Amino acid sequence: MQVAEKTPLSVSFDEVAALADKDMQAVNRLIETSLESDVALVSQVSQYIVMSGGKRLRPMIVLLAARALGYEGEQHVRAATIIEFIHTATLLHDDVVDSSERRRGKESANTVFGNQASVLVGDFLYSRSFQMMVDIRDMRVMQILADATNTIASGEVMQLMNVHDPDTTEDDYRQVIYRKTARLFEAGAQIAAVLAARDEADEAAMVEYGQNLGTAFQLVDDALDFDASPEELGKNLGDDLGEGKATLPLIYAMRMGTDDDRALIRQAIVDGGLSQMDSIQAIIKATGALDYTTARAHEAAEVAIAALAGIPDSEHKQALIAIAEFAVQRRS
Repeated sequence: MQVAEKTPLSVSFDEVAALADKDMQAVNRLIETSLESDVALVSQVSQYIVMSGGKRLRPMIVLLAARALGYEGEQHVRAATIIEFIHTATLLHDDVVDSSERRRGKESANTVFGNQASVLVGDFLYSRSFQMMVDIRDMRVMQILADATNTIASGEVMQLMNVHDPDTTEDDYRQVIYRKTARLFEAGAQIAAVLAARDEADEAAMVEYGQNLGTAFQLVDDALDFDASPEELGKNLGDDLGEGKATLPLIYAMRMGTDDDRALIRQAIVDGGLSQMDSIQAIIKATGALDYTTARAHEAAEVAIAALAGIPDSEHKQALIAIAEFAVQRRS
């Protein structure tokens, strides 16, 4: 399986960040004020994870998409902050469910503050995001965000059901990554169209862009879990396998490998843990599983970019295209 050749980004990520900088500064200010609480631990845990780094792609997509669609108001800042809070809440809960020790290259919040604080502060962020939804005063926006939050929660449960299940199919896997990851990207892009009062065609285009961007992003993440340094990944290599998750590289390696290969991977998924990590990495490489996963990511990114064809050209549209390119060039 051949992976698309790496080509230069149409716009560098630094240029994208600079373009969104003024709006992102407003988001950061709103994040800080919205995290204030008379309960000290709430503020400590929230600040620890929200301000712990990351490129903030999800809120950035809201900001750039809104500007690309001609929005001139200020509610996109609030919408972007809500998206970041929902995402952060899911990270807090995920790390507890997965017993993760690292997040974004540092100790996870549950490692520092404990599982109970992480779960409860995640609930605080969810509830704060719903308070902020009301402030936007748009029922469509509330509906999109409420539906997205529910879909994400169902995705968490679906993934839990698939843990330690070596018979997880590629379709099962794609259902999980849509619900857990792509749905929030999709919601952010769609909200931008709603705020800009665009027609159904433009709204559908932004839905397609966000959904496929999120899919590409997660596919690359799952490939990197077997082919990156902990510094690049922001967590420990092989975490998904250690937790018994059958991600696409493993699913494809079982499909294409020998009977012995399949037996080894199946047992590793059932048991969890990384005792066979070196052997499994060799099987993944031999079967072309990383190339297959990356190729699927490139396909999704191409669909995302194509979805923007009907949007008037602008530097903000070019930035959205660059984000899709960036998502897959993390592994190319």
